[in-house]
Amino acid sequence: PRPGRRRRPPAPVNNLFKEDIFASQEVFPLPRWLFSVLASRLVCCHWDRSLWASTMAIVLLGAALLIIQPQAVPSRPTVSSKGEATMQPAQKEPFKKNDFKETIRPNGTFQQLPQTVIIGVRKGGTRALLEMLSLHPDIAAAESEVHYFDWEQHFGNGLQWYADQMPFSYPHQITVEKTPAYFTSPKVPERVYSMNKFIRLLLILRDPTERVLSDYTQVLFNHMQKHKPYPSIEELLVKDGELNVNYKAINRSLYYVHMQNWLKYFPLDRIHIVDGDKLIKDPFPEIVKVERFLKLAPQINASNFYFNKTKGFYCLRDSGRERCLHESKGRAHPKVDPVLLEKLHGYFHEPNRKFFELVGRTFDWH
Repeated sequence: PRPGRRRRPPAPVNNLFKEDIFASQEVFPLPRWLFSVLASRLVCCHWDRSLWASTMAIVLLGAALLIIQPQAVPSRPTVSSKGEATMQPAQKEPFKKNDFKETIRPNGTFQQLPQTVIIGVRKGGTRALLEMLSLHPDIAAAESEVHYFDWEQHFGNGLQWYADQMPFSYPHQITVEKTPAYFTSPKVPERVYSMNKFIRLLLILRDPTERVLSDYTQVLFNHMQKHKPYPSIEELLVKDGELNVNYKAINRSLYYVHMQNWLKYFPLDRIHIVDGDKLIKDPFPEIVKVERFLKLAPQINASNFYFNKTKGFYCLRDSGRERCLHESKGRAHPKVDPVLLEKLHGYFHEPNRKFFELVGRTFDWH
């Protein structure tokens, strides 16, 4: 204070003013100690209620802006020109290992989620691939197609149910499941990624035109067994004089379209493509590549395969025991007008070219 001027005694802080100060804390939950400091400063400096209200408005506004600041949202994964996922979707793992009730048998085996999935393609040779891969002692394969990721009634059962469908295996073994419909189902890649982003995927493909004919043949025989009529292949392939591109069998052979969806979530080094046409003609070299991809010790030999002249394809020999694929495999395709076949070849030419560019390799397809 200036000389000769008396200091004015501090004005008393009434109870109502104190209540206003600490009531603000209840309205906006800042730390109580901060309000205490503000209150003591206000008392010391003789601030009035209007000044207190202005000050608190500024403080509360600043705190509110900090809290409601929008959080950064990761973008959807994109695909580079080389077909590699440049960003993985930010998703929390839906399960933990401890969430599962593992029933361990006396011999040390238990059921576990698959570390490898054969995702397709339908009529591409998935059953042959699984049977051949099962020759390896470190492979435990699910017998039937589980359809966990593409059937809602199964997916709704949760991962514990999925694990329960797997075979009992030893800890060192790789559990494999195959469902060919996975490859062409748009929602499956993200679901598989959410389960295990490090999973190894196997995809077996064959000439798209041959795959269409094989697809038709299977459905035709299914109807014949049930004594139900089914249209000829020409009726399904042609509509109003033009190729019926809405025919589901044709759509399944558009590998480029479906592969793009998978590469949004998995890089190419997580997807091994098996040449289905070569697997039929000479299976051993293709299986060696699969062993290498799965980081398996080389156990399958050329002696595990022999050509069955009666059936017209390779069968398996395991520990002196011989077995062939089911009689439903290797059925003869219906005869198709050569002009119609050329239309199919022409239709698939551009999608095939895009697929070759996407995966960085070519196949001997029409």
